[in-house]
Amino acid sequence: MPLTIHHVTATAITRGLTALSLLLDKAKAHAEATGTDPDAYVQVRLYDDMLPLSGQIQRASDSARGVFARLTGTTAPGMADEETTFAQLQERVARTLAYVESVPAQAFEGAETREVVFGAGPLTLGFTGVDYLLEFALPNFQFHVVTAYDILRSQGVPLGKRDFLNLSADRVRAA
Repeated sequence: MPLTIHHVTATAITRGLTALSLLLDKAKAHAEATGTDPDAYVQVRLYDDMLPLSGQIQRASDSARGVFARLTGTTAPGMADEETTFAQLQERVARTLAYVESVPAQAFEGAETREVVFGAGPLTLGFTGVDYLLEFALPNFQFHVVTAYDILRSQGVPLGKRDFLNLSADRVRAA
């Protein structure tokens, strides 16, 4: 099977969103096991000038939806940044995953060379589709997923690298 921009995008984003969902599940289980309200994690930050867990999940969601929309020349469904509970964050991840899984591979035809121009704060950025994916979209998405992981780890949630990587069982080989 030839490598396509759809395959790279769908694989990386789906893996990351699924991992994020599993991280949230483990955090909820940890909170329950320790008598903590999982909603206590929602506003935790690693550093004062960084977004809290809710913001990291919202940005991961925005990034995932944005890459699919920009590479297909469509508009992603909007999501207001109103999550204040752990359950709402889990629901946002699920809705984002459902959206990215609904975009057909054929929608990515021509995406490699499609011009992608968008605002990022005070800047306007421009890329070809493949450069946008590799230089901006995937690193930005992964930044927010790993920062959510780090926030949960900082709260004592027992997570490890395997949780972040979210490797499927068929990838594990016997020694």
